[in-house]
Amino acid sequence: MPGSRIADLDAAPDENILEVKNLRTTFFTESGGVHAVDNVSFDIRRGEALALVGESGCGKSVTAMSIMRLVSPPGRITAGEVRFRGRNLADLSERDMRKVRGNDIAMVFQEPMTSLNPVFKIGWQVAEAIRIHQDVSKKEAWRMAAEMLKLVSIPDPIKRLHDYPHQLSGGMRQRVMIAMALSCDPELLIADEPTTALDVTIQAQIMELLARLQQKLGLAILLITHDLGVVAEFCERVVVMYTGRVVEEAPVRELFANPSHPYTRGLLKSLPGASKGEAAAASPRTEAEAESSYNPPPGRLPTIKGMVPSISSLPSGCKFNPRCPDVMDICLGREPALMMVGKAHSARCYLHGEEADPERA
Repeated sequence: MPGSRIADLDAAPDENILEVKNLRTTFFTESGGVHAVDNVSFDIRRGEALALVGESGCGKSVTAMSIMRLVSPPGRITAGEVRFRGRNLADLSERDMRKVRGNDIAMVFQEPMTSLNPVFKIGWQVAEAIRIHQDVSKKEAWRMAAEMLKLVSIPDPIKRLHDYPHQLSGGMRQRVMIAMALSCDPELLIADEPTTALDVTIQAQIMELLARLQQKLGLAILLITHDLGVVAEFCERVVVMYTGRVVEEAPVRELFANPSHPYTRGLLKSLPGASKGEAAAASPRTEAEAESSYNPPPGRLPTIKGMVPSISSLPSGCKFNPRCPDVMDICLGREPALMMVGKAHSARCYLHGEEADPERA
């Protein structure tokens, strides 16, 4: 049952449990291959909460699905490594990968109503998830299912085992999904927009639940979201993605106090109540110049102009250059490399040097 790995966590708190190295996931179309995830690298330490953030279409969910080896044709991993406890998951057979899913890495998807089968009782679905990965009887799996519902703070868990998904609220269905994900004691939980379509109060309850379970069970969590407010409260480090690339990575406090990529600054400025001074602090321009970059009409929040480009027709050079208030001539010709701009803080931007990405120079 969950909690058995807490001692191991204390023994090696800084150990990387997951290492994603130069991951590339390609979708093959009639007009050729397009990279939905392109040369992405990051790692997650044991017991850590890491956020993967960006607008819709930036490659966050495809990255998660690639880690789980759940990308369907015409997409597939074409380069790089996904190392979990030293093993490259990209090299495993499908049979071996099925043993990893659930047992070692679990995932909570965006829409619990589409993830739960509407014609089966909650108890049957949680118990079935347990029996797939553990050699236990139906009776024991049912008992464990009740324990899991209790763990995620579902009231009257034994009674709820007999309910169907439509009899539960959205928040309760999401708690059931978390219970299923944790039922086999995974070391890493991938939460893909776990609060989507839930009201603000329920969102806060779900995130509080995840934080409590992380501390209690020693979980490492990869949180995929576009909600920077949730990131500030819940995570320790942030990876910002744009058009399938990592454009910035930093500890949470450092990112909010000193955002170093124009895209990150734009995301932070679009937050209600965000400090304009903090969002502009990393810019080499004056604060007055930075203010004018995302200066909205009175009464409106700042926005980033334009849309995320299609991965099949990306601009040359820096992929953010059509929307960037700081665009320079060098940005149009070559794609910048990720450059260190502070302790454990990197950004893919020519504002911090003229180093080009060697793969794309």
